[in-house]
Amino acid sequence: MASSTASRNSSSGWSKSQNKLFERALAVYDKDTPDRWQNVARFVGGGKSVDDVRLHYERLLEDVRRIESGHVPYPNYRSTGGNEEQRYVRSNR
Repeated sequence: MASSTASRNSSSGWSKSQNKLFERALAVYDKDTPDRWQNVARFVGGGKSVDDVRLHYERLLEDVRRIESGHVPYPNYRSTGGNEEQRYVRSNR
């Protein structure tokens, strides 16, 4: 029972530092790396299991698909005044 609780807790959330480690691990251990997910889980640490990192990766891929297909709207940033790039973006909408 304790192991299922620990597994549930490890997959329940990802800290900012764990996400950064996850990103780095994906760069180090590409899709052709043997035992990729075991290596990524060990790199991230914090009790993340192979299933945790694989699920996190699948969610990341789904987010990218949604963004690339236009299903995620651009944020409506407020202008801070004099930034040339912001003026360009506003005038070209």
